Amino acid sequence: MEISEQLRCLFSATVEERDGSYVVEVPEQEILLGDIRAGETYRVVLLSSPSPSSSSDETSGTNDNAQRERDPPEPPVEEGEQRTVEIEDIGDQGDGITRVERGFVVIVPDTEQGERATVEITDVRENVAFAEVVERLSYYD
Repeated sequence: MEISEQLRCLFSATVEERDGSYVVEVPEQEILLGDIRAGETYRVVLLSSPSPSSSSDETSGTNDNAQRERDPPEPPVEEGEQRTVEIEDIGDQGDGITRVERGFVVIVPDTEQGERATVEITDVRENVAFAEVVERLSYYD
């Protein structure tokens, strides 16, 4: 599946029915850490999640499957990993922001929008990672 460069956030949610409408709640951290703002209009894509394996067994194994489906996917980066990135935006605190697989946000201090750099991931959290510049690159490298 091709993922658009316009992807601003990615999360799992359940579609709920409320008063004759269907609602998907956006987690607060997507507003705080992401590139979206409350009150704005966005295009939303819904993808079905894999169906749980069928089992007539009501043991904890079934509950484990349900729990795994609710857990968010693992971050696509690891501490110590190096990546070549382009800084896409500058955050409210002045740090550079880039996105990697699935729109996962990486914050890189001391960078400017449009700058290309090799960075090393220094801290990974559930929905965001932090990195330091290892080497600044020419746009043509």
